[in-house]
This record gives sequence, C-alpha cells and structure tokens, in this order.
Amino acid sequence: MASKDNGERDTLTIRDNRTGKDYEVDIHEGDVIRSMDLRNIKVHEDDFGMMCLDPASTNTASTRSAITFIDGDKGILRYRGYPIEQLAERTTFLEVAYLTLKGELPDQSQLDAFVEDVTFHTYVHENILKVLDGFRYDAHAMGMLISSTAALSTFYQDSKNVRDAECRWVQMIRAVAKIPTLAAFAFRRHRGLPYVYPENELSYTANFLNMLFRIGVKEYRPNPVLERALDVLFILHADHEQNCSTTAMRVIGSSEADPFVALSGSMAALYGPLHGGANEAVLRMLGRIGRVENIPAFLDKVKNKEEKLMGFGHRVYKAYDPRASIIKRTADEVFEVTGRNHFLDIALELERIALNEQYFIDRNLYPNVDFYSGIIYQAMGFPVEMFPVLFAIPRTAGWLAQWEELILDPEQKIARPRQVYVGFEERNFVPMEERGGEVSAGAQPVVV
Repeated sequence: MASKDNGERDTLTIRDNRTGKDYEVDIHEGDVIRSMDLRNIKVHEDDFGMMCLDPASTNTASTRSAITFIDGDKGILRYRGYPIEQLAERTTFLEVAYLTLKGELPDQSQLDAFVEDVTFHTYVHENILKVLDGFRYDAHAMGMLISSTAALSTFYQDSKNVRDAECRWVQMIRAVAKIPTLAAFAFRRHRGLPYVYPENELSYTANFLNMLFRIGVKEYRPNPVLERALDVLFILHADHEQNCSTTAMRVIGSSEADPFVALSGSMAALYGPLHGGANEAVLRMLGRIGRVENIPAFLDKVKNKEEKLMGFGHRVYKAYDPRASIIKRTADEVFEVTGRNHFLDIALELERIALNEQYFIDRNLYPNVDFYSGIIYQAMGFPVEMFPVLFAIPRTAGWLAQWEELILDPEQKIARPRQVYVGFEERNFVPMEERGGEVSAGAQPVVV
C-alpha cells in the first residue's frame, strides 16, 4: 500500500504476515524502492533480512543513468534527451559519440577538436599485428576484435588510472578511434588480405570502409550513400540502456579495471546470438523461407512453436522499435546503389503479414533493429561474421559513457549480487573407501 508520510514523501507500507509487523519503505523517483530497505524486514533480530530474487534482473534497477531513455510501450528512444529520429537524420556518428560521452551536443569548435583527436589516434601499435597474426586463418572476426581490444590494455598502461578524469578522456578517444582499425584488421586477416592502414583525410565511416575494402594501391572512395548509411546505422547502435553487454561493462568497470579490458568483456557479451548475433539469425531465417509464397507456411510453423520469428519482438519494446523504421528507410537508399537484395521482398511481406495478424499483435511482435540491419550489411558486402563487429564499433561510445557514469557515481561500488543458497547444510567429509552413491545421512539440500 502506497501512502504519503505527512504529505512530504511517498512511502510504501509492507506487512509481514509472518509477524504481523508493518514496515514503511520510502518510494523514490515515483515508483522505485531500494532493495536494501527490505533488509529491515526480519522474523528474528539475527536474521539476514529480506532479499529480492530477480533472475536476469528483469525488474531490478542497478543504477541511475542520464544517458539513454527508452519507453518500450510507446516506441521511444532518446540519447541524452534527443529523439533518435532527429539524431539519425541530422547528425554524424562522431557528433552522437560526443553527445553520448559528454552529455551535450558539441558546438562546431568542440566537434572539430573531437574529430581531430579521434583521427589522430586511429593508428595502432605495430605489435598488435602480431596478436592478429597469431589467429588461425578461419578465426571469427569478433573473437579477434575481443582479443586485440583487450591487448590495448597492455599498450596503454596509463589506462589503469580510472580515477583521473583527463586520463579517462584520453582512453575514450583512443578506444573510439582504434576499434574500427582493429575491426578492419580482423576482417582483412580473416580474408587473407594485407592490412590497410587508416587514411585520416577520410570521414570516420569512409575510413573504416577503406580499411575493409581497398585492394592494392588503388584509391578507394566509398559511395556517399553507403558511407552515410553506415553512419546512420552506427548512430542507431551507439547505446541502448542497461542491456547485457552494457551491464557487463559496468560490472567489470566496478572493479576499477581499465576501460580496454572492460570493453573486451562487453564485446564478449555482445558476441552471443541472443544479443549481437540476432541480425545474422534473421538472415538465416529469411534463407530458410526462401520465397515470398512460403511465408504463410513458415508463420504457421511459428504459431505451432516449430520455428522462431527472428527480428521481431524485443525485451524492452512492446511497440515498433523506432530504430527499425529508420533502418527500413535507409535500406531503400542502400538498395538504389547496391541493387535490391532478394531477401528484402521476403522481409517486407513477412512484416506486412505479421503486423496484420492478431496472433502477432497480441504478443507485441513488431520488427526490431535486427530485422533490416542484416539485410543492409549483406548488401554492402559485409559477411555475416562481421555483423557483431559492426555492432561493437558504435556501441563502444555507449559502453564508455556508461563506464564513466559508473566511475563518477558515488553510490556505486564493486558489483556483488546476492544469491539464494539452495545447496546442502554442513556435512562431514567422507573418506574415499566409505563413499557410495547415497547421500550422507541427514544431509539434505536446503533453501536459506
């Protein structure tokens, strides 16, 4: 029961029916209570107190954050208060990276200085190439990126000064600048091609495309439409609140590990097919469908739990993912340059049917960011193993912003979730010759 305490603050009254005792718990920010306040609820004075069990933290806030706002029911996504639609239409990725890291849009002089700093740091130490050359010819690009990002920690040992604001900013500049270089090198290593070094007169995304696709000494200039499309995709992936990989960044950062090893851990979380690998799963699904006329039969299998509808639905969004609608428009521009991907017709018809069938409407299954992004990446010449890498490059800015917010938050400390122990009570050691298949007498699992 929620109530006002003397008209000054919101409180929640909790009755413990075990004891009949009532407890007043403060309500913060409108509808938040602190888990530690539940520790006061005890049957006996020497009890540990109440805890919340929340597997996967589906209803537990681990932080206050001013970076990204999401309203999943209304399909709203904002960075630092700015709607994603406006940012995707009117800014560049480095402008959004600055916004994410600094909290405000830069003026022209600030943006020029930021771009210059990032451009200056695009090169990596030559010894990094030895790390990459140590991988098998068929190593996954994401595995190489994770390892080489962690290796940056050994080259920039000043990065361990995480309490120094100026030092933190230098590391953030380095990471934003060097991750695309490492990603491109991983791609070239996978293809057995010589590495292409950064060309700093190019834009952030044009330079990345040049390092990926240039052959020999021939000058490479990406199509401006594709350059802009990649910039938009980077903007859409810059941050997305407290997801799996961001949580990994914060948990690792809470031990005051340097940002490069924390980024490596975040990338490892992103590597999983339930997170950064989802757009690859969309392509595989579209490949199984094969043709537009096969869609009704496929959706029947989805309803019968024989197939999964990849790229639809989201843990947060219960309406149309705002990023998906932007990507859909971007796809039209890309295909005018690359030619129409045959998967697009399947995707469009699949979306049309799903959005008009009650089964999918009742389950809030709307297209998410992964539904169209993989089709665009494939049309631009990226192999599927590069998809999570393309996710990691822009998300680096968001991870770093979340990392610094954690460092500066006086409430934060090293992450250490509680557990509910369900194992055995104390039991005596059994010598080898006395061990059998039975559980020791009197030793039973307990929940405490």
